[in-house]
Amino acid sequence: MGNLQQLSCLGLSFNNFCELPAICEKLVTLDKLALAGNLLETLDLTVLNRMSHIKSVDLRLNNLKRAEADTLEGNKSVAYMDLRDNQMTDLDLSSLVSLEQLHCERNQLRELTLSGFSLRALYANSNCLTAVNIYPVPGLLTCLELSHNQLQCVPDWACEAKKLEVLDLSYNLLLELPSRILRSLSLRKLMVGHNRLQSLPPLLEHIPLEVLDLQHNLLTKLPETLFVKALNLRYLNASANSLESLPSACTGEESLSMLQLLYLTNNNLTDQCIPVLVGHPNLRILHLANNNLLTFPASKLSKLEHLEELNLSGNKLKTIPTTVANCKLLHTLIAHSNEISIFPEILHLPRIQFVDLSCNELTEILIPEALPGALQELDLSGNANLVLEHKTLDIFSHITTLKIDAKPSLTADSALTSAFWSHGVAEMAGQRNKLCVSSLALGSFAEGVEAVYGMFDGDKNEELPRLLQCTMADVLLEEVQQSDTMFMSNTFLVSHRKLGMAGQKLGSSAVLCYIRNEVADPASNFSLTVANVGTCQAVLCRSGKALPLSKVFSLEQCSEEASRVKEQKAIITEDNKVNGVTCCTRMLGCTYLHPWILPKPHVNSIPLTVQDELLLLGNKALWEHLSYAEAVSAVRHLHDPLAAAKKLCTLAQSYGCQDNVGAMVVCLNISEDNCTCEMHGLTLTGPGGFSSTSTKPATPSCSSGIASEFNSELSASEVSSEVGSTASDEHSALGLDGSLLPRQERRCSLHPVPPSSIFQRQPSSATFSSNQSDNGLDSDDEQPVEGVMTNGSKVEVEVDIHCCKGKGLELEHLAAEYSSSALGPEDNSRLVLIIRRQNSVNSNTVQRGVREKCELQKSLSTCCLYGKKLSNGSIVPLEESLNLIEVATEAPKKKTGYFAAPSQMEPEDQFVVPPDLEEEVKEQMKQHQEDRADQELKEHAVPLPEEFDTAL
Repeated sequence: MGNLQQLSCLGLSFNNFCELPAICEKLVTLDKLALAGNLLETLDLTVLNRMSHIKSVDLRLNNLKRAEADTLEGNKSVAYMDLRDNQMTDLDLSSLVSLEQLHCERNQLRELTLSGFSLRALYANSNCLTAVNIYPVPGLLTCLELSHNQLQCVPDWACEAKKLEVLDLSYNLLLELPSRILRSLSLRKLMVGHNRLQSLPPLLEHIPLEVLDLQHNLLTKLPETLFVKALNLRYLNASANSLESLPSACTGEESLSMLQLLYLTNNNLTDQCIPVLVGHPNLRILHLANNNLLTFPASKLSKLEHLEELNLSGNKLKTIPTTVANCKLLHTLIAHSNEISIFPEILHLPRIQFVDLSCNELTEILIPEALPGALQELDLSGNANLVLEHKTLDIFSHITTLKIDAKPSLTADSALTSAFWSHGVAEMAGQRNKLCVSSLALGSFAEGVEAVYGMFDGDKNEELPRLLQCTMADVLLEEVQQSDTMFMSNTFLVSHRKLGMAGQKLGSSAVLCYIRNEVADPASNFSLTVANVGTCQAVLCRSGKALPLSKVFSLEQCSEEASRVKEQKAIITEDNKVNGVTCCTRMLGCTYLHPWILPKPHVNSIPLTVQDELLLLGNKALWEHLSYAEAVSAVRHLHDPLAAAKKLCTLAQSYGCQDNVGAMVVCLNISEDNCTCEMHGLTLTGPGGFSSTSTKPATPSCSSGIASEFNSELSASEVSSEVGSTASDEHSALGLDGSLLPRQERRCSLHPVPPSSIFQRQPSSATFSSNQSDNGLDSDDEQPVEGVMTNGSKVEVEVDIHCCKGKGLELEHLAAEYSSSALGPEDNSRLVLIIRRQNSVNSNTVQRGVREKCELQKSLSTCCLYGKKLSNGSIVPLEESLNLIEVATEAPKKKTGYFAAPSQMEPEDQFVVPPDLEEEVKEQMKQHQEDRADQELKEHAVPLPEEFDTAL
């Protein structure tokens, strides 16, 4: 006890104290008491008054609901008190006459009463305050922050505070601003954005104001003498108002303006405001996005020589003046979503780093002999008429990021998905040197009309977002096949484990959206499943209203998570971070902070309806500066999702975001108008380039599907184990004469095919093996088979095996082509196996198809080659097709060679012959075996080098 008598600081944070420890009264030398993260419910001011020696009290992150005092005796020692993140509704600390600084953010305060004798700083953001009473007038007050409350007027005592330098009243309900506030001779920073101000009082005297934030009000004009009387003004943000003009910057010929940062985005400004800007020669950052600008006079732009960042996006500009070359310090030019047709002369600027000219009407680019070495990113996407030659692309090869439009896909899947949804992605680094945000966008996912969209934010690391971007779609595909209910949660947990060493100390927020084709539910064609961890969020626009689908997992915005972390004895620092690392409580990665930080996501699943218009994804920086409703209203009228995503990022930057910002906009159009069924008169282009409903004979561009041979000794169950599974009839089968095999009319996801006798399964993998060489053929073959995936001595070829009992299928042409086939003309119902390789899309000419047609008649093992859709939804490029089965049949025959399809382990992935077909299958196989025996007798008459024992 003797040693404790000399104690000056006592830290008892994150324990289980329910009241102030009595021992503190006996420690006469104690001046700082830390009890953060305990279980205190009542602040007993009487006990605190008896601790006359304590100057600093930290009671944040408790369960405080009220403050009580038995006597009116004042406390003359406490100068600092921290009551953040409690549950207090009313707070009266007028007895603390020596209080200099108070933190009471993120409570539920409606009224606050303090003593103003010694008060120097008050931080009461994020409450429900309607009244703040301080008596007497705080003559020493320098900083007052009351943002995110419900104040309707500025307190009178604040207007009389003679030393007030910083006043933050943003996100309140202010209708007017007192003239005494704006004329204050001490005020240097005034934040009154996100209120209901319709006008500002006039300025009659010079004021020392340096920072003025007026964004998101109802202002139509600024005070006429603002730039003349506020000569020290360096930052002005008047975005999101209704300004139509700007006040003059000078009364004479010379301007004394010191303005450096000017944000005027999202107003009604026209070309008439441009001459006024010349009066601010020190401008470094100028944002005029989303106004009504038609031109930017060249003579005016040339005078802004100190300009470093220029944002003119979202206007109607047709060109950027050539005088932009005079802005030698310019490093960022953002002019997307205009009507610019001529590439500006910006590649001559020595410091240019970032250029965004997307969503314009560019047709060509004028490139100088030498590009500036500082150029890092050039965005030319969204220019439909722009064609870059290979020479131009080579010149831009040293640029870190070059964004151009990809060639549109002509596959049937893209034709289907484009009718239901389209997406646009925008990512901007802001004022940071690196981009730590990545996005995932797969409009055609898995094997059907589905989509996956995601956003990943690594805060300060770029490794984890990129890893998740590359791997998470594949994990989702695997989990969907294994589970119908927990697939999204499992996707996050598996992705968390796959991060490995990178995920030990690094973490990332993530949001993943999966649009699923609900064939089993006729009442809902598509469902949307959203999962997220951290601060990335997704918002759905339904009937014009914002519908949040995510949950923010941070200490400041989720009280449940804060309680969980506190109960698990984590250290929460004063800046509200777990162990001083991150404010997020659920992330992918950061395994060394387990169990405080978990990878378990919040999952939300809803059916999509005709009223669903947009799906918005964004990271923390986006949603900190844009509300859900504002984001929806800002892009709802735009038809181009890329331009919409760009606009969201531009708005966030103009509203004060300096961090990485990422936005994704998915336009949904799920309605009967987008039906692609043939029954509604619409046709789809087939894989070979022909209409899927055409009955005109055509020459196939790839090998045609034919009936495969099976050994008659194989039973129906053996067929199941050997073949593995059947395949989807996603592509139409081609006959030997090039015509399309008749099939049922094609249906879209809005009108699924009704149940019938046709049974089908999804593609599975069969294996063609040979132990003679690595390429699947004889070791003497020098060239490996194209498209064959080798694995040691095993050759794997992914194929589709489609089995159907075709009712009404006209197969007479098959009998004509194969007069010697085992299937006799008397068979009216046949079991047809169509083997399709899903590895490539054949782009050969019609002449090639005619030449192959004759060869197909000689081979009983051919395959129909179509485009292979990878697990991440992408389509492999067009490549030369190769009939792998035919090559394997014609390979040099060896006794040890074999051709087999291994049994599949998954029970739901088996080939099942209906009971009513078993006898028919056995009869056909028996007949086929007899014909095959006759065929082998004829072959033995001719000397062969060696025998080749095959299962087919």
